[in-house]
Amino acid sequence: MLNISEQTLGDYMLKGILLTVLTVCVLPVPSTYSQQTQTTQAPDLRKAIEQVDSLAATEIAKDNIGSITIGVVSGGNLMWTKSYGYADIEKKVPATRDNVYRIASITKQFTALMLLQLVEQGKVHLSDPVEKYVPEINKVQGRFPGAPPITLVQLATHTSGLDREPDDEELKYVLGPVSGWEKMLLAILPRTTYIHEPGTRYSYSNVGYAVLGLALSRAASKPYVEYVRERILTPLKMSHTAFALDEQTKPNLARGYLIENGKIDKEAPERGHQGLGWKVPVGSLYSTVDDLARFVAFELGEENANILRRKTLEDNFERVSSAYSDLTYGYGIGFQVRRRGNLTALGHDGVVAGYQCSAWIDPKTRLGIIALTTRQEKFLGLRALEILANANRTSDK
Repeated sequence: MLNISEQTLGDYMLKGILLTVLTVCVLPVPSTYSQQTQTTQAPDLRKAIEQVDSLAATEIAKDNIGSITIGVVSGGNLMWTKSYGYADIEKKVPATRDNVYRIASITKQFTALMLLQLVEQGKVHLSDPVEKYVPEINKVQGRFPGAPPITLVQLATHTSGLDREPDDEELKYVLGPVSGWEKMLLAILPRTTYIHEPGTRYSYSNVGYAVLGLALSRAASKPYVEYVRERILTPLKMSHTAFALDEQTKPNLARGYLIENGKIDKEAPERGHQGLGWKVPVGSLYSTVDDLARFVAFELGEENANILRRKTLEDNFERVSSAYSDLTYGYGIGFQVRRRGNLTALGHDGVVAGYQCSAWIDPKTRLGIIALTTRQEKFLGLRALEILANANRTSDK
C-alpha cells in the first residue's frame, strides 16, 4: 500500500514534484492519485490534512502521555499517516506507523463480516435462532415468558436483549488466553441476564457478540480465530493483525497507558496482553495503521470479491437497525453510524484498558480515517474525518 506524507502531499500539489517524505521514506505516487491531484479538491484536501495534523498534535500535547497514529485513506490507499508521542514513554521510543495497537471493539466488524460471508455461502441465515448453533444460550437467566428465541441478526445489531456484560464481580473471566475463550464464554452464560425482550430495543452487548462468534464458528465448522485469519485477514494482506501478540506484532507494540484520578496505570494494560478471556470475537484484535487502511479501503468499495460481494457490502451499509431518537447514533450489522454536523460516518470505535481507537468512512466523499491511540481522547477520528469531508464537499460545489 503506497503512502506519502503531508509535506510531500503539499509540495506535490503546488510544484508537481516529489520531495523527501517526512513520515517514513520516499515512495512513488500511484497514477490514480496523480490524476486526483489535478482536481479542484487537491488544495482543500491538503489544507484539511494540515488541520488534521494540528488536531492530533494538539491532542498529544495536552499531557504528552502515550502515542497517537493517524491515517487518511483515499482512492483505496493510505495517502497520509503520521505518528505522535512515544510508543514507550520510559524508554523514549518515538511512535511510528509500524506500531501495533489494540483495536478493541473494531474487532466486532470482523465478526460481523464473518456473518455476512456465511450468509453469502448459504451456511447461515440472519434470522436463524442462536440456539440452532449454541443451545447453551438457554442457560442465560431471565428470559421473558413467551418471548421468541434470539437470532443471529439480533446479536449482530445489539438488539438481542442480553446484558452488556455477564455478572463477574470476582473477575474470574476477564483475562485468559485466546485458546480458551470458548470454554470461558460457556462458563459465563449462566451468569448472563436478559435485560430486554429480544428485538424490542438497542442495548450494546459485548457478551452477545461473543456468542455470535461462537455460533458462526460452529456453523462454519472452523475455529473462529482460524476462520478470521484465513478468510479475512490473509486475503486483505493484514499481516500485522492478530488476536494475540506474536512474532509479527510484539516487537512493535505501542505501550498502553490508563489514566485514573490523574495517575498513570501501566499495569492494567499490561495484564490485558495476557488475553481478554471470553472477549475474543468482541475486542481482542491488534493491528497497525497500514493494516487497518486495507480494511477501510475494502469498506469504501475496493474490489475484494473473494472476501465479500460488493452488493452484499453496500446492502449492509444501507441497513441500520437502531438509532437514537436524535439520529446522532445508530447501529447496523457490525458498524456504528455517527452524525457530526454534515458528516454521517460509518465504522466503529473501540476502548480497552490503555488503548482507544477508531476507523471511520464517509461514503459520500469516499474518505476514511484511522485513529490509534494509547491514551484517552474524545472522538479524535470523527473530528478528523469531519474536517476532511467538509473540505472535500466544499470543493465539489
